[in-house]
Amino acid sequence: MRSVGTAPRGLPAVLATAALLVLSAPGAVAAPATGTAPTTGTASAAPVALTGDRLAASWTGPLSTRGRYVVDANGQRFKLKSGNWAGAQGTWEGSGAVDDPANNQAGQVSHDIPLGLDRTPLGRITADFHAVGVNSIRLPFANAMIHDTAPVPDSAVAANPQLRGKTPLQVYDAVVAALTADGFAVVLNNHTTSYRFCCALDGNERWNSGQSTQQWVDDWVFLAERYKDNKRVVGADLRNEVRRDTWDDPNWGWGDDHDLYAAFEQAGNRILEADPDLLIIMEGINWQGIPSGMFSHGRPMLTPVRTLSNTLIDSGKLVYSAHFYGYTGPHHTGASGGWQNGETNDPRYQDLTPEQLVQAVDDEALFVTQAGQHFTAPVWISEFGAGGRGSDNAKEKDWFDRFTDILVKNDTDFAQWPLVGWSDATGKPNDTWALISYDATGRRTGVEDPGDWRAADWNKLVDAPARTGAVPPVDHWNTVDLDFGDQNLSRTMRPAADWAVGYRKGNCPDTERVVGLARSSNRGLCTDAGQPAKSAGAWTAVTDERYVKDDWAGGYNKLQCPDNGFAVGYSVNGNAMATLLCAPSATPLPATNRLVWFDHGDNRPATGGSNASDWAPGHYKGQCADDEYLAGVAFTWRWMHGGAPDALLCRPLR
Repeated sequence: MRSVGTAPRGLPAVLATAALLVLSAPGAVAAPATGTAPTTGTASAAPVALTGDRLAASWTGPLSTRGRYVVDANGQRFKLKSGNWAGAQGTWEGSGAVDDPANNQAGQVSHDIPLGLDRTPLGRITADFHAVGVNSIRLPFANAMIHDTAPVPDSAVAANPQLRGKTPLQVYDAVVAALTADGFAVVLNNHTTSYRFCCALDGNERWNSGQSTQQWVDDWVFLAERYKDNKRVVGADLRNEVRRDTWDDPNWGWGDDHDLYAAFEQAGNRILEADPDLLIIMEGINWQGIPSGMFSHGRPMLTPVRTLSNTLIDSGKLVYSAHFYGYTGPHHTGASGGWQNGETNDPRYQDLTPEQLVQAVDDEALFVTQAGQHFTAPVWISEFGAGGRGSDNAKEKDWFDRFTDILVKNDTDFAQWPLVGWSDATGKPNDTWALISYDATGRRTGVEDPGDWRAADWNKLVDAPARTGAVPPVDHWNTVDLDFGDQNLSRTMRPAADWAVGYRKGNCPDTERVVGLARSSNRGLCTDAGQPAKSAGAWTAVTDERYVKDDWAGGYNKLQCPDNGFAVGYSVNGNAMATLLCAPSATPLPATNRLVWFDHGDNRPATGGSNASDWAPGHYKGQCADDEYLAGVAFTWRWMHGGAPDALLCRPLR
């Protein structure tokens, strides 16, 4: 999300005297306008476009993930080549009449529905989307849209009279239906809370800005249930550009009301309970800190995922996302005009050398695609872009060329911002960043028409060589985090009674088992590598040594699963082991013991098992091999060990 104008609009002028409390939403602040007249030239060869029928025939919903790739229902790679069709998140910038173009983003009044419906029939718009080569649409919305009962003005849908008298949500329904009928995959994107658009202190900083977390989750469940029968509605993009408000930063894993990690997991799992077919898309923290050299500040994006990744009740449904714009930076807000407007002296992405840009994009996002780690998932660059026709910013052009090269080289899923904007009668766009612009008569000016310098880079990106065909299934490793509360990740146990009353407890997704524990951090590791099938028998919460048949850790307290049972969860009292949750195997399991001690250092497999990443930094970790199951845990209260786990009883799966 970004705003366009002759000056940055992300920072209210009334806050200039309190600049240390103000930030500009990264990826959401105005790029400098140039006022340059449209240039002339010849666009490069247009991308290979699929008609609606051909696109629809090329993939089958729903989508899921295998390692770093998104795949369709047949296991075929589906690369998200997407655009953002903005408008339903609102375009009003926060002051003045809401229907005055001067008070709306780039002078475009969306009336809180996707832009362009006043100018062009839906079928023409979707045909133009095919022409630019996208196969999927990120469709922003505001929570306000869900609760808005007022019909949109007739003028807002002048080119689509069938939509007259409909509410913004009903128009959104029609747009979703038209897109999916024409073969596109649709990702629902919670962009804002209110209809106010873009940026900084606009009341949309967090998922619970202007609303409770519960209301936000309930809205998501409502939409998941509304579209669950449409298998081309493929994803729930949980929240756009979470950032600091006046006083408080969002955080990742602190267990409070500003904990994005916990909020994403709560919402994602509730959505999957409503519709298990949806991808759950999580964007990292877009900004933390006060934009001044006197204070720590920056754009974490996905960096916290290295050591605390999310786990969903269904493996193969998590996608991470990130935003990159040339005028922002790893520590730059994107603002212009000095410290009064929230600008810092940090380099922007467009200021980085080619090597520095590659490193920054990897550190902040693409590292997540590394195979076989606890954080491994596809990464979708769900917003990027640059001013095209009528814009002549040399540094931005250079950045856009280099950034699209990075996406091509890494075969990265992407979504350009934005797809649709307005233009005047000469074809000059209101928003130079839009790939397609329509004038008041519906005449289109697009990236493929002469005069838009982005065409070569856009076509390079859309037509880049990419992995296609079947993607083999992969093993998963996922974390359990009990630092601040329960983490119930099992569909079986979520509706069940509390199996460890008074203790913090966690369990793996039903397709996984516990394979590792950390000392004094309450973290665990789950996997489905070689996963044995579970029998229909009851799961057992073990709190004593009744199932211990031989003293495999002399002098230590032990929790051990029943024969032919394997650990799928655990509970803690402080840092001490309290309960081991065990599921029964459908087939007999070997009982050969191997003891893994980790009271004096890490004891993890040299290969496999998320070995190249740290799922509990600063703490000793014990981990069974990928071809083993965890059958027991040993601990002691002696020697000031405090009941923290010291050893794992690992047994072979076969």
